Amino acid sequence: MDDAVGSRLAELWPYLLQTLLLGAGTTVFLTIASLLVAIALGFVLALMRRSDNLILGGIARVYLEIFRNVPILTQLFILYFGLARLGITLPAATAAILGFGLNGAAILSEVFRASINAIDRGQGEAALAIGMTPARAMWVIVLPQAVRIALPPTGNFAIGLFKDTSLASAAAVPELAFRAKMLVSETYLTNEIYLMVAAIYLGMSLPVAHLVKRAERRFTPQKAH
Repeated sequence: MDDAVGSRLAELWPYLLQTLLLGAGTTVFLTIASLLVAIALGFVLALMRRSDNLILGGIARVYLEIFRNVPILTQLFILYFGLARLGITLPAATAAILGFGLNGAAILSEVFRASINAIDRGQGEAALAIGMTPARAMWVIVLPQAVRIALPPTGNFAIGLFKDTSLASAAAVPELAFRAKMLVSETYLTNEIYLMVAAIYLGMSLPVAHLVKRAERRFTPQKAH
């Protein structure tokens, strides 16, 4: 870094950091909101896949095939630009949350379904035998155990979602990657700005990754030696 660039960077440092941290706040908001949508809808889809109702199961399978095989960026374009052509205008952040949430639901539904299937069926049958309804047996007996199994992969999904939110810049959402591009266009400090962006992503994702690893160690059954 030459003296001129170093001097300019020192002068612009507070402005660059403030702007990027604003974008980081938007990134965190997108991640949390999208994760909530993905968890809620993913749970519903998992139950639909397990249902004996052929229509519900068929709808869930079609949903999964569509959202798992169409790139997330294409889905964002359809929600933000495609719907606008049909007269349905969504705010950029709303379109991004829906896009990431709908796509994430297809992924998490399989996580939740596998977690529920991992619970011994005998436990559910025993609950029915003592008079519980199927819904109550699911809520009281099966789900608490399934949550423990699903927690680590859900945490890993959240970390990936956090990084994937950079794609929201394609829909003009002012998250971290979008603000970085604007700063580069404004200052031409490309390397310096993207190094700051990398440091911010790293600083926010490492603590979450650490928590996920701790959850995996805590909730993964240990093999007997």
